[in-house]
Amino acid sequence: MTSHNVDISFEVPFQHRLRFTRDVFGADQQILLDLLEGSGEQQPRVQVWIDEFVAEANPELKSRIRKFAGQHGEQFSLVGNIQVCPGGEAVKNDVHIIERILKCIHAADLDRRSYIVVIGGGAVLDAVGFAAAIAHRGIRLIRLPTTTLAQADSGVGVKNSINLFSKKNWLGTFAVPWAVVNDETLLESLPDRDFRCGFSEAIKVSMLKDADEFARIEAGATAIASRDMSVAGPVIRRSAMLHLEHITRGGDPFEALEARPLDFGHWSAHKLEPMTNFELRHGEAVAIGVAVDTVYSSLVHGLPTSDASRVLQTLRRLGLTLDHPALHLTEELFGGLEEFRQHLGGRLTLTMVPRFGSKLDVHEVNRPRMLEAIERVAAFVSGDKVSL
Repeated sequence: MTSHNVDISFEVPFQHRLRFTRDVFGADQQILLDLLEGSGEQQPRVQVWIDEFVAEANPELKSRIRKFAGQHGEQFSLVGNIQVCPGGEAVKNDVHIIERILKCIHAADLDRRSYIVVIGGGAVLDAVGFAAAIAHRGIRLIRLPTTTLAQADSGVGVKNSINLFSKKNWLGTFAVPWAVVNDETLLESLPDRDFRCGFSEAIKVSMLKDADEFARIEAGATAIASRDMSVAGPVIRRSAMLHLEHITRGGDPFEALEARPLDFGHWSAHKLEPMTNFELRHGEAVAIGVAVDTVYSSLVHGLPTSDASRVLQTLRRLGLTLDHPALHLTEELFGGLEEFRQHLGGRLTLTMVPRFGSKLDVHEVNRPRMLEAIERVAAFVSGDKVSL
């Protein structure tokens, strides 16, 4: 029998829905309601999951959701109890939590035209999103991010994952969410530390894609740190849009190619988190990683030292820490390079910034220079006079 090879390229159409609201369960509830599309005569069935930290900080949230559901019972049905899951990185560090989420999805008889609405920080969006992506091979997911980090970055992403084998995001899927709703009211109960964390990702993406936006963040850093939403709100929105444009227009939404430009500064950040037993928040680890790779970019790849100094000064004015004892456990830290390579496969590919608004993919690291970058960042933090 003659052998035959058949290769057929095809595309799957996706739609990414991003909404910005002030009070999604109040004056802006119609925006959420419009996202809950029915299927023929079948009424949409909705299960709600809330981050435990968000539930504790907003004791009225469950009753507001029930009131919303009660007012619109002719348009959708709220299935069972409102579910609460562990918040923070803990939800991603225990694979058995995923089993519990799946059991709740199964008990509610959700199907592929049902909806899971998840309200929480990035870790909870990741974990519940992973369960939604594998149940029935995919249940419609609506994310309501409650941290600046998730609203500015991960909430609009197409990745869902949990940690396994002490490795960040080892187990997961690519799945486009049905919708993302960035609601300003949900940020109000966020602790100051977590509020500041999100802006490390805004710095990162502006360095890569929009020099003017970096300058705006630089000018507004002190106001952002003091939670002035007239300044912070537009920065969150622009960061979300820059991330979304890259995902939907960058040509590699599921990271099949070598480079992950949105992971500038992340090779060390992803290693620092488990090295500190997740004492460091993701945004804090990213701030450190961005600082180090910015200085490295100035030492090796031509980024003007004045611009590197602007980045470190802006991160500091945002109230973000740029040093940690784990950063100096360099043998273990550099193991993050290989883990970063393995996570994607192929050659090691890191993104560096030769100038604001531009990127450079590199396939090797000059370790003495990277060590120097780490020490220069540490010297900056300690107040030593250092030329970047």
